[in-house]
Amino acid sequence: MISAPYVAELLMANPVLLAVIIFLIWRFRRESVSERRHRRYRATAERVYTRLRQLSGDGQRMSYLRKINPYVFEELLLLAFVRQGYAVQRNASYSGDGGLDGRVHINGECWLIQAKRYSRAITPSHVQDFDALLTRMGQRGLFIHTGRTGQKSRTVSSGSQQLMIISGQRLLALLAGKPFKEFSL
Repeated sequence: MISAPYVAELLMANPVLLAVIIFLIWRFRRESVSERRHRRYRATAERVYTRLRQLSGDGQRMSYLRKINPYVFEELLLLAFVRQGYAVQRNASYSGDGGLDGRVHINGECWLIQAKRYSRAITPSHVQDFDALLTRMGQRGLFIHTGRTGQKSRTVSSGSQQLMIISGQRLLALLAGKPFKEFSL
């Protein structure tokens, strides 16, 4: 039987062998629950992205979006930006993210993303909270949602220099692959 000191000496003498063993341990490590969940939501977002293109009307598309898992909706939005060639940063977890669901780099500027899958009108306090987060962080942001944007929420966004709300036709344009500059303010 090979002794532990002999194996240690062999590995120290051959750094390539050590690197290969470390790589194999890393490559075949057990995936965490969080990693599996992220992989599953990303795969589902890919299927939703394909399915949206098959639906015949905008009403059907919005209805479909309002029924998907909120975390899948987050991944779907990030996927849409990736498909347009933008660099995206995903969060390590879906909950406890402080109102930040990801980041997208557009024309050299980092935009923070807040994704909300609503079935009714959005809550103005959610828009205000996100705007306050943007102010604290000194960055611009996209509040992207599937609901209706009421007057109070519009007032909050129109009074903000760093906040843009994307919903309705602009959301569908984003998911259809239209370049961000085509439907931005």
